[in-house]
Amino acid sequence: MGARRPSEAHWFASVYDPIAAGSIDGAEADVAHDKALLRALHAPYDAARDPKIVGDPLCTLFVGRLNYATTEETLRGVFGRFGEIRHLRLVRHVVTQESRGYAFIAYAREKDFEAAYRATNRMLLDGRRILVEFERERVMPGWKPRRLGGGLGGRKESGQLRFGGRDRPFRVPRS
Repeated sequence: MGARRPSEAHWFASVYDPIAAGSIDGAEADVAHDKALLRALHAPYDAARDPKIVGDPLCTLFVGRLNYATTEETLRGVFGRFGEIRHLRLVRHVVTQESRGYAFIAYAREKDFEAAYRATNRMLLDGRRILVEFERERVMPGWKPRRLGGGLGGRKESGQLRFGGRDRPFRVPRS
């Protein structure tokens, strides 16, 4: 995975490779270690076809691990302190309209986005320690969301842990 550094403070892989994301050191292997990685390799996905995805991708934050009771108003109050929010989307279940526990926040200016990115990760919000990341969907060629076997994060217990993000960066292999 190549890396792109918009500033010295942070970086993200420039191309998403499901096999590398499934490896703690980011090494590309010949064999996927779980079936979800195989699904991600072959799943067609185009973020541009989703009308709900709006705003400048380089000014959009992904906010995860939200309390299911957290509202749009709460998010506006917390993240609005860093600058003008152009668009805020708390992702909800299609049928029940219950929160899915994550949101996307698009800022008007990149400097406001970067200030929020630096200040809010691991913040305690409504009793939960949140994760704040770059939106990767539109900036990483090859990106596949979690529901298709891709994504980042996950739980060790599920056997589908993914690396390469802020919460679980790649590590140098032990000798």
